[in-house]
Amino acid sequence: MEQHSPSIRAQAVALMRQGVPNRTVAARLNVPRGTVGWWRSEDRKLRGETYEKPTDCPHCTGIEFDRVAYAYLLGLYLGDGHIVSRHKQHHLSVFCNATQTGLIAAAEDAMRKVMPLPSVRQRYTPGCIEVKSYSKHWLCLFPQHGPGKKHDRRIALEPWQQDIVDAHPWEFIRGLIHSDGCRTTNWTTRLIAGERKRYEYPRYFFTNTSDDILRLFTDTLDQVGIEWRQANSSNISIARRASVALMDTHVGPKY
Repeated sequence: MEQHSPSIRAQAVALMRQGVPNRTVAARLNVPRGTVGWWRSEDRKLRGETYEKPTDCPHCTGIEFDRVAYAYLLGLYLGDGHIVSRHKQHHLSVFCNATQTGLIAAAEDAMRKVMPLPSVRQRYTPGCIEVKSYSKHWLCLFPQHGPGKKHDRRIALEPWQQDIVDAHPWEFIRGLIHSDGCRTTNWTTRLIAGERKRYEYPRYFFTNTSDDILRLFTDTLDQVGIEWRQANSSNISIARRASVALMDTHVGPKY
């Protein structure tokens, strides 16, 4: 590390104690930001101060947050999201099809609305984009996090989460469909006036291997009056015309 005079270091520490950001101190005194960061760390140790990164976690601070965005983000997380939590690495991830730019933007927007302070980034892999938000406080907002896969452990909403879902059921449904669901067009044939004709009809599917998550989905469908049936052990189908029309109004296909 380049040596700097004690007076420069003293100036830097004085500025930082006034709340001036590291980057501003570094630019003003023409000192590398890494050096300024080290000086700040040493000054904290000298004063016995423990650094806590600023947070706008609603659970820890009690501040109001965007509950509509949270209901959607909760659906995304339960469907196809996960939290990485280990030493010095904590982030919420939602995986999106790279061609579905609307979904990618919606996931990123929801993360920023729920907690604006944490950084949000995108990581590109072949055919997939991972939207990531870095903060250990996502653990506070998604207590369903735990070791292993979600379908291998019990998934139940906390009372405060259920209150949000009850208040904003369509956003929760939309998040689940956008993560682990789809809108498709099925077809069959019908005999009309002695002639067999092709008949097409739209349908929504939601697929998940967790019985608990399937139940959360169907309970919320019941709340908004959607008729559904369980196509198999991991698949919920919505095909009734009126229900599909209602889903189209509030959810729509992923894009």
